[in-house]
Amino acid sequence: MRLLIVEDEKRLALSLAKGLTAEGYAVDVVHDGREGLHRAMEAPYDLVILDIMLPGLNGYRVCAALRAAGDDVPILMLTAKDGEYDEAEGLDTGADDYLTKPFSYVVLVARVKALLRRRQGPGASPVHVHGDLRVDTAARRVLLGGDEVTLTAREFAVLEQLVLRAGEVVSKSEILDHVWDFAYEGDPNIVEVYVSALRRKLRAGLIATVRGAGYRLETER
Repeated sequence: MRLLIVEDEKRLALSLAKGLTAEGYAVDVVHDGREGLHRAMEAPYDLVILDIMLPGLNGYRVCAALRAAGDDVPILMLTAKDGEYDEAEGLDTGADDYLTKPFSYVVLVARVKALLRRRQGPGASPVHVHGDLRVDTAARRVLLGGDEVTLTAREFAVLEQLVLRAGEVVSKSEILDHVWDFAYEGDPNIVEVYVSALRRKLRAGLIATVRGAGYRLETER
């Protein structure tokens, strides 16, 4: 899943980005409110981590602008302030959750995961079953035929894109957009490397290559 961090404290922003990338998310970082608003409106994100005290536009105004434009992306607001008024103002502008600095990184990750689960809907299950393959996107566990398969964060992220659209063709560019950040300028064939790794760890027949179109997760016959 793709996350956007809008935070002007560069060390904090980069630290959060590093940690969340290790969790398997694709993370983009900007340090200015106007740029954050532009990026959030131009690209599809699954969640925005938004500081309140920002140059350009403050977080309240960024959040309000996104909601006014009809964007329902989950927003987790960060602030060094502490008080009921600030929290109420943040939530009134349309934020989904609120975290006061300094905060525990473990708590932030828990809030992020909770917001992403909430976005899936109240009846949505984090466990996706495809034949004898079970992928738990909340616990980030993969079982094949009852045996647990250990994947790296990036391998899991690629598999997640395929399992969420099981039976459909997922293009290489779609996988790149959701698993690698927008700043990635390397070889797009990196997707093939990770698909090959998944085939070795799972079974080759689980992921089919649709020539010229992408990849499809399918049940072996």
